[in-house]
Amino acid sequence: MTMKIIRSLVAVIRARIVLRGCTLDGPRVRLRGNPHVSAKGRVRIGDNVSIHSFLHRVQLSAGKGAELTIGEDTFINNGVVLSAREKVHIGKRVQIAPHVIAMDCDYHGVEDRSESPTAPIIVEDDVWLATRCTLLKGVRIGRGSVVAAGAVVTKDVPPYTLVGGVPARPIRSLPSPEQSPTSSAGADVNSVAA
Repeated sequence: MTMKIIRSLVAVIRARIVLRGCTLDGPRVRLRGNPHVSAKGRVRIGDNVSIHSFLHRVQLSAGKGAELTIGEDTFINNGVVLSAREKVHIGKRVQIAPHVIAMDCDYHGVEDRSESPTAPIIVEDDVWLATRCTLLKGVRIGRGSVVAAGAVVTKDVPPYTLVGGVPARPIRSLPSPEQSPTSSAGADVNSVAA
């Protein structure tokens, strides 16, 4: 028990040192490992956020004038890339698995390499982003949704929806806190907005 407390304290102190270019919204931000942080814009990290960057580096980037916000009680696993050139907002209690990528910019056009179109990414509260999923510019992931491993999200995801595939498509509805777990058992996938 004592070692666990010591490790937690070291993780809090490490976050204060390594993330000094970011705004930390509470005393319980924890960091394990050494992320790459580029805060030319604004990087705001909520209280009780835990970042694991010891097996593969986490990259947190906000370009000039951009905003990257991570809500409280969020977990960011190894190898995650969160890159804002306009705005990337991660809600509260979001679980981000290893090697997830969220970039609000293409960095260059397909035909005209000098253009770099951007559009904000919004991840609402209580979302789970599974291993190696990718969020492309301009998408909103609704509250309580799950993005399956390896999915590429190109369109908005409605609240309480499981999506998967390339491109990501609705698989089924998920129960909201107001619903009982049994009420969604017969949910029709076609009733979910694509």
